Amino acid sequence: MIKRILVALLTVGIFLSDSIGVLAFERIQGVMKSAPVTIEKMIVADGSVVLNVKMSRLSESKSGTLRFQAERESALTVIVANNQLRGPLPSSMRIISESSFELPMKMNASANDLVVEVMPFGNHYELAVRDEKTGYTFFYIEGHQYDYDSNSRAFSINEGRLILSEEYAADLGRSADASSIVGEFSSSTTMKTIDSLIDGKSETDYLVENSGEILSGTDAFTRLFNSTSQCGANAGTIPGPDVVVGDVVGLAQFGSAVGTQVGLAVGTDSCNYGTIDLNWFANSNNDHPVIPQNLYRMSANGDRFEQIGQGQVKHAFTALTNNLCGLGCNGVGGTRLGSGCSDPYSASLNSGPNLGSKAWINPFTGFFPRNDSTTPNNNHTGHAHVGTSHRILVESSNLSTSQNSGATYFAEAQYVTPHEYTWCQTNPTQCNQNNNVSYRQYSVTGTASPFSFSAAGTTQRQKPAIYAWTGATLATIRPDAINDGIAILGYKATNPSPGVWHYEYAIYNQNLDRAIQSFSVALPTGTVLTNVGFRNPTQHSGSTADGTTGSTGFSNTAWRQAQAASPNADSITWNTDTVASNPNANAIRWGTMYNFRYDSNLPPQAANVTIGFFKSGSPMNIQVFAPTAASASVSGRVMNSAGQGVHNAVVSLTNSNGNSQSVRTSSLGYYTIDNVETGGTYTIEVVSKRHIFTPRILQINDKLTDIDFTAEP
Repeated sequence: MIKRILVALLTVGIFLSDSIGVLAFERIQGVMKSAPVTIEKMIVADGSVVLNVKMSRLSESKSGTLRFQAERESALTVIVANNQLRGPLPSSMRIISESSFELPMKMNASANDLVVEVMPFGNHYELAVRDEKTGYTFFYIEGHQYDYDSNSRAFSINEGRLILSEEYAADLGRSADASSIVGEFSSSTTMKTIDSLIDGKSETDYLVENSGEILSGTDAFTRLFNSTSQCGANAGTIPGPDVVVGDVVGLAQFGSAVGTQVGLAVGTDSCNYGTIDLNWFANSNNDHPVIPQNLYRMSANGDRFEQIGQGQVKHAFTALTNNLCGLGCNGVGGTRLGSGCSDPYSASLNSGPNLGSKAWINPFTGFFPRNDSTTPNNNHTGHAHVGTSHRILVESSNLSTSQNSGATYFAEAQYVTPHEYTWCQTNPTQCNQNNNVSYRQYSVTGTASPFSFSAAGTTQRQKPAIYAWTGATLATIRPDAINDGIAILGYKATNPSPGVWHYEYAIYNQNLDRAIQSFSVALPTGTVLTNVGFRNPTQHSGSTADGTTGSTGFSNTAWRQAQAASPNADSITWNTDTVASNPNANAIRWGTMYNFRYDSNLPPQAANVTIGFFKSGSPMNIQVFAPTAASASVSGRVMNSAGQGVHNAVVSLTNSNGNSQSVRTSSLGYYTIDNVETGGTYTIEVVSKRHIFTPRILQINDKLTDIDFTAEP
């Protein structure tokens, strides 16, 4: 029996060591914390594919529906863990036309060699229709959704949009139509298992006989995987476990618009930079990462950087063993992401529909309830899923190219995991919770739904999207480095027209659990503000057991704004309800960014703003740019009754608060008072031992000259 186990494990080792970084069975590290996990590698048994093509876009007049049969035993490969679809691996499915004479001319020449291909990890498009022999691409596919029925082993791809490739568009003489939507794609297949393994047993369940020696499970798996091309010593370089977003890929719209809103998702490649394998146990266990996603827009002139969409979270499960970050994966997968290893999730997988609420999650500790508890972390009872459900929720008007000329867009993804926090508690110099966010710039195509996207740059690892704000200054908000995360305050002052300064502030809460409740800017007395504004991304609607009080969701009510005056200074303050009065208030919670803005008649200088917290903690001050009073000078001459200059007389200028500044006259009676704050009313008076002068009242808005004084006779 033991020998049979060894043979089975060797077979698994061969299966897991192929060149595309297929799923590897994890190296056993003591008694496992989760129930056994059955992992299956499956290929197509049979099936069908339908392409509904807008033939007029291809300069054809034939029927628009192209039907194909999937070749039996086709090699398109998917991974299923505990009867839940983990996703397809890079592979392809040969398709055979049912009516080859109906194919467009160029495709007809490739009729015997057409495949639906799952592209290598990291490509913008996950699926393509290609000529297998030549590699010629006819269409890419985006916006598709996967569905798997474990009872019938049915795997389907639905709601895909056919995107015309550049090379096909060029051959058609329609290069301008490249990347445009030219139809729909769907497929329905039955899968068959070709390999399987069971993960998650204790060490004593894996005893292997080797030359008369009984090995522990750890030693057995170490020897097996060290003999393959992928397995080896820990490949990460950062002490402890450290998961980061190695790549942001495949931003796409999924489903149809709902009213004025659309739902987006982006793919994420995670990488463990750490030297410790990171826990990746699937629900119902709560020791695994969750993956939120966001979208931002920067205005054409760079003055504004705003979050225009936020999504819920994908609960990660079944780690693969790719080497997408180039660290050198140690071969550990399954219920742990090995040191140096990468685990890719396509945009289709991150689009749900089975995405969980963010409200359950402490973003610093990574804690959320188990999914089999009385407060499940991923409950979908009582609500139907539509095109925007749980995805990055965006108003179509924020994407329309006709309404946002010159704007640039940035997709952002984050990993939050409890393992990093628990490791930090026992290894306080190895805390890696604050580097798990990355972003990538995208371009948008379309004036209405559906929208398409293309990458306009590479992924910026371990940086939130606010780092893309051109010309902004960033300051970190860290109220308690031991017990909570960080937020970032970005700010920028511009001079759009003479005498007008625009002030823009953006507060991004990366993983600060206490959240932010108020924002206040101190202003000089008499500051004039116009175009005062506030912006926050739309919150998702509440649903059963979503983690919010009463399951009503977080509020979308705009923050209150007030400008107050005091004897020495003015201020402007924005705030939402307190946690005591409304636990679902529209606070700046983790993974969101809010904007505050105004125009002023005064130029910028360094000044403090005050950040107030929602759940706990005293307010704290952060230095930014804020209006400062403009200065001017007042000058003139002091003379006696005969018109001769009075030497060494004291000229004093006093504001309405009683603050004074003084100078003495020159030998000829001249004086200049500099750095006078404009916008106020002043009393100016002269004191001399030999002469008496009458004080004057001045309104100072600019430089004043010839403010002369003549002594009384």
